[in-house]
Amino acid sequence: MNDEQKNLALARRGRAAAIRAPRRPMLGVDLWRGSDGQLWARTPDRTCSVRPVRCFPWSKPARFVSLRDRDEEEVALVRDLTDLPHTAQRALGTALIEAGFVLVVEAVLDVDEEIEIRTFRVRTLQGLRKFQTLRDEWPRGMPGGGLLIKDVAGDLYLVPNPESLDAKSQRLLWAFLD
Repeated sequence: MNDEQKNLALARRGRAAAIRAPRRPMLGVDLWRGSDGQLWARTPDRTCSVRPVRCFPWSKPARFVSLRDRDEEEVALVRDLTDLPHTAQRALGTALIEAGFVLVVEAVLDVDEEIEIRTFRVRTLQGLRKFQTLRDEWPRGMPGGGLLIKDVAGDLYLVPNPESLDAKSQRLLWAFLD
């Protein structure tokens, strides 16, 4: 069954055909990293440096990214990184990591709980880190199975594949999951 047939079947069942609309590459926006290290965007109207802002940083970190100029005006909205050409995906992905301070966790070494704070000691791709979360701040599940932990400073720690962690890390981390 092709996309058009699926849309027709959905419409017959009373659902909006747009739910199954085929994905199309995002047109009209070109993104690249400039020699100054900034993310640049070219739209039909203008070319300028932009800053990516996630609209839903926890639930959909790779979707709905607002590209804003230095006056905080939206230049473009990227609905999904996969809508962009590969080079633009890479440029925007790198800018998102830099903007969000997303650190990739390789191992959880220790977790210490105090009255209002939980202290994690982890090994990341960027080196050893120690961060704190509020006791009522829990790791969040990500689409695709990863976990995201937000510390009290707002930095994000990503565990891309919790099942691939060593046994100690899994035991320490799973103690905080439902």
